[in-house]
Amino acid sequence: MEKLAKPQIISHIEKSLDYSIFDAKWVPCSAKLAVIGSRPRGSGVIQIFEVSSGELDLVKSIERSCSIKCATFKASSLRERHLAAGDFKGKLNLYDLEDASVPIYSANAHTEIINAIDGVAGDSIGCGAPEILTGSRDGSVKVWDPRQKDKPVAVMEPKEGETRRDCWSVAFGNSYNDDDRVVVSGYDNGDVKMFDLRAMALRWESNLKHGVCGIEFDRRDIAMNKLVCTTLQGKIYLFDLRTQHPKKGFAYLVEKAHSSTVWLVRHLPQNREIFATGGGNGSLCLWKYHYPEKRKVADSEGIEEGIVGNLKLLQHSTLSSQPVSSLDWSPDKQGLAVCTSFDQCVRVIITTRLNLY
Repeated sequence: MEKLAKPQIISHIEKSLDYSIFDAKWVPCSAKLAVIGSRPRGSGVIQIFEVSSGELDLVKSIERSCSIKCATFKASSLRERHLAAGDFKGKLNLYDLEDASVPIYSANAHTEIINAIDGVAGDSIGCGAPEILTGSRDGSVKVWDPRQKDKPVAVMEPKEGETRRDCWSVAFGNSYNDDDRVVVSGYDNGDVKMFDLRAMALRWESNLKHGVCGIEFDRRDIAMNKLVCTTLQGKIYLFDLRTQHPKKGFAYLVEKAHSSTVWLVRHLPQNREIFATGGGNGSLCLWKYHYPEKRKVADSEGIEEGIVGNLKLLQHSTLSSQPVSSLDWSPDKQGLAVCTSFDQCVRVIITTRLNLY
């Protein structure tokens, strides 16, 4: 009975495809999802599926000349629903899925593959400009405004002569008014860097010892609250961002998970204290964060430092024999998600009993 009282992760629909799948995203305000990847010959593909009567029906298939690695709808309004995608040659394209034969915006963003992408849309959350964030193997992290052609809004990269590390993950945060916004990036050597776009300066950095595969704020459109990073060696790092100590930085906790690489982290849109992580062993873990009684305390010198809470594992489920490569929660239906794995399968999953948390 206790087991049944926990949330259950149910694979509702499974569909095998004939190409390598790298990412999948729900199309906002619809029962459709966009699946992106690479065909064996090296071309890229974007396919739109619709959930209908317990099946995934193919609505549209778009072929591109270059393999596509990552995509997001988050830089677009709910009305336009434009898909931003980064490819293996470092190109950033923005597509109108109604007619995706030609990108409505395109930029030669990087010299090598775009590993990670994120977006934030001013007109959907009421703050700031619509922007796209990209991180690449060339070591640079760039911010793009689709209204501004060819030139990035901001570039964060090593100085000339410094070692360029492969950027694996990026995320927007702190976008709660028209002026403030930060980006965080994770690298193959374990570096995590937080850049303040208002001050155009490095605000905080740390090293987690192992490559940072996934990174996400619990909410991008509020004052910074929590940040979760996942790593190559199976660990989750959760940082409390409300209080930054000048020497100690942010309070954090470390949790071992999956006993393999933790590829990703995705917070539940309807509850920021719940998030899922995807593992290299084909598993999904569902976590709940519990706050401490006090979130900050004064140290011996009277300087405030943060206090971190604790994580509880709500559920663990193995969906595939291959690593989970992407996960996207539906913004419209709590507990509904799409995930992909390296077995070339896309799965629509349902997580039950989330309303009890």
